[in-house]
Amino acid sequence: MSTILVIEDNQDLAFGLRTVLEFEGYAVDAAADGPSGLEQATDGAPDLVILDLMLPGMSGYDVLRELRKRGSRVPVLILTARGEERDVVMGFDSGADDYVTKPFSTLEVLARVRALLRRARGEPTTAEAITTSFGDVEVDTAARTVTRGGEDVVLTPKEFDLLAALLAREGAVVSRKELLTEVWRYRSAIATRTVDVHIAELRRKLERDPANPEFILTVRKAGYRLRS
Repeated sequence: MSTILVIEDNQDLAFGLRTVLEFEGYAVDAAADGPSGLEQATDGAPDLVILDLMLPGMSGYDVLRELRKRGSRVPVLILTARGEERDVVMGFDSGADDYVTKPFSTLEVLARVRALLRRARGEPTTAEAITTSFGDVEVDTAARTVTRGGEDVVLTPKEFDLLAALLAREGAVVSRKELLTEVWRYRSAIATRTVDVHIAELRRKLERDPANPEFILTVRKAGYRLRS
């Protein structure tokens, strides 16, 4: 049974989420402020965290940044009323795996939760396992594993999703807008460096010389492509 930690100061909303999630078979813990939420997320080792941004004691952004700083890779779903572009960008740049704005559909939240848990368990998202490689990097998209020169490479969920999106194009160019829609599910074209930041991390982890990449290439005024 997967355990979900809900960090939400609105008692009615927290109770509603707990009820829905428990009905779906999840074990649910809850925290009503930032500091206690951070400690429960660190010490309790939940399988997934649902995080509000406007929390007493410590903002959701700070909870998320500190959680990542401590080395936690637990999937984090931000659930908040703050839906402005800068809020969404800051959420993903702070280490969120998904972002849903209030008011929300319960079915949508449950679908996002199931998807994040499947990714965290390394379960395939398609019926067919695909293993591909470029240079000395090998990627198993079903197991969501990456090796470089035979050594395991640890990618965040979003970094892996971004790499998978590039691989799926088989060398074709993909725009930032397409990547934002596919990987981060942004519903509109917005100006953000989120893609660029994650591309830089992929290069740091997978390229021999990140400053002069051989495989993860920038196509000026168009986007990115992966050369195999």
